Amino acid sequence: MKAVGFKKSLPIAEQDSLLDVDLPEPVATARDIVVEVKAISVNPVDTKMRMRGVAAGETKVLGFDAAGVVKYTGRDVTLFQPGDEVFYAGSNVRPGTNSQLHAVDERIVGRKPKTLSFAQAAALPLTSITAWELLLDRVRIPRSNASGSLLVIGGAGGVGSIMIQLARKLTGLTVIATASRPETIEWCRDLGANHIIDHTRPLADELKGIGIPEVNYVASLTASAKHFAAMPDIIAPQGKFGLIDDPASLDVVPLKRKCVSVHWEAMFARSLFGTPDMMAQHDLLFEVSALVDAGTLKTTMTKNFGTINAANLKRAHALIESGKSIGKVVLEGF
Repeated sequence: MKAVGFKKSLPIAEQDSLLDVDLPEPVATARDIVVEVKAISVNPVDTKMRMRGVAAGETKVLGFDAAGVVKYTGRDVTLFQPGDEVFYAGSNVRPGTNSQLHAVDERIVGRKPKTLSFAQAAALPLTSITAWELLLDRVRIPRSNASGSLLVIGGAGGVGSIMIQLARKLTGLTVIATASRPETIEWCRDLGANHIIDHTRPLADELKGIGIPEVNYVASLTASAKHFAAMPDIIAPQGKFGLIDDPASLDVVPLKRKCVSVHWEAMFARSLFGTPDMMAQHDLLFEVSALVDAGTLKTTMTKNFGTINAANLKRAHALIESGKSIGKVVLEGF
């Protein structure tokens, strides 16, 4: 089967940073389904893993988000059957979705929204899981009629783009997103943010400028190390700070005075460790699909780079690494 992979870590501008390859087809075993991949999207984790290197001679296939059609099912599969249209975010310890066929555990797969194309659907799984788990599972914001405010740092990114929608539609919080360019400001506004502030300026001053000097919740989706010094001042007493990135170190002691709690979100944890509640991601994606079909949520796809091949994936990786991407970049077909 056709796939896109890499053999060694290289800057994305290098000729061999990503390669078109032919690989054996995966086999559906146990609770695995094999999906004919129709579309994928690209996430920052793809670029980070590309730069972590692989063993000499090994071909590593990247990719997490996928939308496609079930082709085969393993002997213990009960949730899907051949012909079902699905979407999912995969696992970080298995071969990726940048391939014609992909094996994935059914417990982390959802039904593709009927109202979206495969490309539009592929933009959603990883970011929806991350945003949902951070808001509802980690920080435990009430599902409805929540009071207070949420600051989303990095509102125009993939996770921020779906988090703004989820927070507005599911919790009732006042949502403040950060953005610094005219196009990202407009994007966050269109997604439903109540307020937009500039993360290139002091956050405390920006919040005072909109009349909300302290927020109840912070979702730090990027540059947490850069913005963390502001947290003791801008989070309300007994507030909650959630993050998804990898700062080298954080001194959380200054948060003690206000009894602020810290919450990590790592959306691969359930599949990596086979947790007893691994099925939660299957249920979550089914609910996201229903919300999309009801018109409550919309796709965050902003660019379609065409066919899934090394050349187009290089373009997508380069855009992600530039820090200028908005929403999600997708590719479709081989």
